[in-house]
Amino acid sequence: MMPDEYVASIAEIDLDRLWQEGRRLILTDLDNTLVPWNHPEVPDDLLTWLKTAEGIGFRVCIVSNNRGPRVRAFAEAAGLPYLAPARKPKPDAFLEGMRKFSVSSAATVMVGDQLFTDVRGGNRVGLYTILVLPINPREWWGTRVVRRIERFAMRRLIRRGLQVPRRPNG
Repeated sequence: MMPDEYVASIAEIDLDRLWQEGRRLILTDLDNTLVPWNHPEVPDDLLTWLKTAEGIGFRVCIVSNNRGPRVRAFAEAAGLPYLAPARKPKPDAFLEGMRKFSVSSAATVMVGDQLFTDVRGGNRVGLYTILVLPINPREWWGTRVVRRIERFAMRRLIRRGLQVPRRPNG
């Protein structure tokens, strides 16, 4: 369940390096990865990051376990395609995303804030996985329960060498 990278936020992802390595598709979680949980607006810094990614040549697609209407509204505002509800870590949405863009698993990145859904699911289908720190501690109750279990898994990963990033202002 080890991610390939662990960064403080999407802003710290080295998009140029990923492109040089042959990555072409970024599948990304929504809540607490791109914006705080259930946040309806698309922040300017996210729009800038998306324009940078797309300017390099990446296709970006939201893959969220949240309900379709919430994800659809956000995705439309951001100008992004989406898959929801994704039922991560099940492989279906990851595979559908790759099929939709005709991209192989070797050329696909999964970005998310949760080990058991985003990283585990991406790893199961051979994606390059990037774990980000959750944007905000406010989360859906089910996620809060899973986070308690994640803490045990994180301790094991840290013992195996995973470096936990520091927040830029913390």
